[in-house]
Amino acid sequence: MKFPSKEIVNDLRKKYPKGTRVELIKMDDVYAPPSGTQGTVKGVDDAGSVMVSWDNGSSLSLIYGEDLFKKI
Repeated sequence: MKFPSKEIVNDLRKKYPKGTRVELIKMDDVYAPPSGTQGTVKGVDDAGSVMVSWDNGSSLSLIYGEDLFKKI
């Protein structure tokens, strides 16, 4: 897996600050919440993963460039 540049990570942090609401479109993971699940961003880590507290109780992070999601 290739990590995003510091510039991309900084852009993600600006676009998805703590408290931002997101909705999952698609995640290729057996533990993924169902598509359409909404959650609240807890932050963006140094690898560019968007850490989310999902409304269904999951805390699986979104991976930049892999998972599809949108800001709501």
